Amino acid sequence: MITSSAEVGTAAGVPFVVVPPENGPRPDAPVLVGWHLMDAPRSEAAFAAALPLAGLDAWRVYLGLPMMGARLPAGGMDELMGRGYEDAVLLMHGPVNADAADEFDAALEALRARFGFGAGPLGLFGGSAGAGVALEVATRRDDVAAVVALSPLLQLRPVVAILGALFGVDYRWSPESDAVAARMDYVARVTELGQMPVRLVVGSQDDASAFLGPARELAAGAAGPADVVVIQGMGHALAEEPGLEPAPQTAHAAEADAAAVAWFRQHLGV
Repeated sequence: MITSSAEVGTAAGVPFVVVPPENGPRPDAPVLVGWHLMDAPRSEAAFAAALPLAGLDAWRVYLGLPMMGARLPAGGMDELMGRGYEDAVLLMHGPVNADAADEFDAALEALRARFGFGAGPLGLFGGSAGAGVALEVATRRDDVAAVVALSPLLQLRPVVAILGALFGVDYRWSPESDAVAARMDYVARVTELGQMPVRLVVGSQDDASAFLGPARELAAGAAGPADVVVIQGMGHALAEEPGLEPAPQTAHAAEADAAAVAWFRQHLGV
């Protein structure tokens, strides 16, 4: 569950949960910012419960994805799923990734003004679609000290293929959706991460072609420290359904959490 010291609200229109450092608020503590999955946990509050990063003397910031949680379309999950059926790339995955990355700078500045942090190093993390956002933001900034990507969406094409098979949709690629897939191919864009340390955490039961394979390929091509941690028995999700509200941490999520904590300890000194 979320710690009692957590604060919730919105920053520059972005829903957040902020948990202060273990040893109390201080401006020079590292700042860890993450985005949730589209699968469970699919809200910032549920993600904070699933991946608390406990024990780190750092600010932990959980941001809500566009079109998810409090920002679901007017028709709720039914409308979001309808957009996915109509065009999963141009109406869902593409805009969620781009809009979340575009709104990050303003949200971070608003949070810095509100909580007084900002002097410490910046780490990014995320799950699935949220991991893609973390990597997109990392390619745009030169102050990211480390990234942890869990069940990461690293290449859009294989993910669209498995979702199409699951939901019976034969996705027709177009020049516009091809461009989105190229932008969201972080394996091909790995050089844009420079020397940034990246840890990829993947479940052994997740789809190998869409998640484990791309994770290993990205790690192999990275210029800086990079590795892949495989959680035995874990699928794609990091929480039980429905994944909207905070829930007890699962055993697999606890392992993923420990892997993230260890990486941030190693590379941010927290």
